[in-house]
Amino acid sequence: MLTTLIGLGAATCTTCSFLPQVIKAWRSRSTQDISAGMFVLLTTGNAMWLLYGALINDLPLVVANLITLALVATILGLKLRYG
Repeated sequence: MLTTLIGLGAATCTTCSFLPQVIKAWRSRSTQDISAGMFVLLTTGNAMWLLYGALINDLPLVVANLITLALVATILGLKLRYG
């Protein structure tokens, strides 16, 4: 139980770290300083972590990577749209 709570806490911190970037890019409609290559790799990695978490039935991995995948995919989409 404690291990799961620590995992959920870590997942919350790392996942929420992308929220300010999503908000800034959305509001400013500017993604000039964002690396598309980095976000392609990050999106791919998050999708793989999500699959891994689902395969081993690990709640913190699934929840964190599902939300993070949505956030980084949003940033990547904004980069492709406004980049």
